[in-house]
Amino acid sequence: MSSNPNYKAELVGVFGHPVAENPTVVMQEAGFQALGLNWRYLTIEVLPQDLEAAMRGMRAFNMKGINLTIPHKVEVLKYLDEVKPDAALMGAVNTVVRAGDKLVGENTDGKGFMQALTQDAKVNPKGKNVLVLGAGGAARSITVELALAGAHQITIVNRSVDRGKILTELINTKTPVKASFTPWQAGYSLPEDTDILVNATSIGLAPLSHEKPEIDYEAIHTGMLVCDVIPAPMTPFLQEAQRRGAKIVDGLGMLVYQGAIAFKLWTGLDAPVEAMYKALSKAFNIE
Repeated sequence: MSSNPNYKAELVGVFGHPVAENPTVVMQEAGFQALGLNWRYLTIEVLPQDLEAAMRGMRAFNMKGINLTIPHKVEVLKYLDEVKPDAALMGAVNTVVRAGDKLVGENTDGKGFMQALTQDAKVNPKGKNVLVLGAGGAARSITVELALAGAHQITIVNRSVDRGKILTELINTKTPVKASFTPWQAGYSLPEDTDILVNATSIGLAPLSHEKPEIDYEAIHTGMLVCDVIPAPMTPFLQEAQRRGAKIVDGLGMLVYQGAIAFKLWTGLDAPVEAMYKALSKAFNIE
């Protein structure tokens, strides 16, 4: 036995509300185990009014980093020492990294989405017409990454007009891509020239996992790529799209890829993606 044993685990985790069904711990712990790291990932319920105290606690505990999920991705900005340019452009942070005494904000959501798009679906978004359902934190990160990757046009469809217009203006003023906004009404029909359709809303997330976005599914066709950010292997939204011959990308791959990026930011090591995906698949009862 070493004369200087070290019983201290390095801590990371996630702050959210609700957070009990967030599966990130499954893949991150699997990654730590695969590389023999004494790290722990904590899933922590943090109410909106307690976020400032939670971030102070993160500093006090000397945690290596934290993920942020609903509803903290925007509010956390005010408690950070630095925010990376792309995350600042998005106006949302989902990953915080400790760099010495500083807390640095990053956003891996859009990057994870882009990896699933380009590596799993083998689709290059350059020159494509993209339609995104939603205008929240996930939509912000995804649309910014798509714009930076050279998408031809981005259409934002959202129930809240104000939020939809804010995101559309962000894309139009901060990136070279043209974006437009359409208010979301039940039975919304997609433009015929849509190449990529993305559900960036929480519709389909547990406990409402049987719900699907209210659009005209007959407008989905075989030449379309349909993506869902919900971390599940097959949502009702994707089932409808697959039934109509569209190529699909589920949120499980996106979750693994964005988690792998966070893993490297925290540990400095390449993430064991296969082990992380296998652990998540087991949690979702996928063979």
